[in-house]
Amino acid sequence: MNILVLNGSPRPRGNTRQMADAFREGAVSVGHNVEVADICKMKIGGCMACEYCHTKRMGVCIQKDDMQEVYKLLENTKMLVIASPIYYHGISGQLKCVIDRFYSAAYPVGPSCLKKTATILSSGDPDMYEGALFSFKGDFLGYLGLENMGVFTAYGSENGSREKLDELRDFGRSLK
Repeated sequence: MNILVLNGSPRPRGNTRQMADAFREGAVSVGHNVEVADICKMKIGGCMACEYCHTKRMGVCIQKDDMQEVYKLLENTKMLVIASPIYYHGISGQLKCVIDRFYSAAYPVGPSCLKKTATILSSGDPDMYEGALFSFKGDFLGYLGLENMGVFTAYGSENGSREKLDELRDFGRSLK
C-alpha cells in the first residue's frame, strides 16, 4: 500500500518526526511504500479562497508552489497520515496551509486511490488535542469519507518513549 505521511513539525528530529519515523519503519518492514513529506521544509501558501479550482479548472489550484509535489504524491496514495505537534490546540500552521489546500484536491471528488487515514499528534499536555481532532474528524473522516485507521497521541514524557515508538511501529506493521 502507498502511504503518505504529512509531517507538520518544523523540528527535523523532534517528537513528531520520531513518531512518524517509527510508524514508517513498521509499515515498510511489512512491504508498504511510505513517503514522508516534511511540510515545514516546503514553500506552501495558504488557500486564497479565489475559487479558481472550483470555477475554472475543476480541482486545479491556481497557486504554483511546493503543494504541487503533495498533489502529485496524493495521486497514488491509499492511506494518508497527518502528523503534527500541537500548537494552540491545533495542528501546526504550516500543515494547516496544506490541509486548506486540499480544497482543490478534493474537488469535484477526492483522490480516487485515497481510502484511509490516521493521525499522529504530539503535545506537552494530555488535554490539547480537541482542535486537531475536530479538523481530522471533519476534514478527513467526514468531508473526504476516509476510513479511520487510528489516532495516536503522545504528551509529556510519552514523547520519544520506547513504548510510544513501539506502539507506532506495531501500528505500521499491522496495516493490511
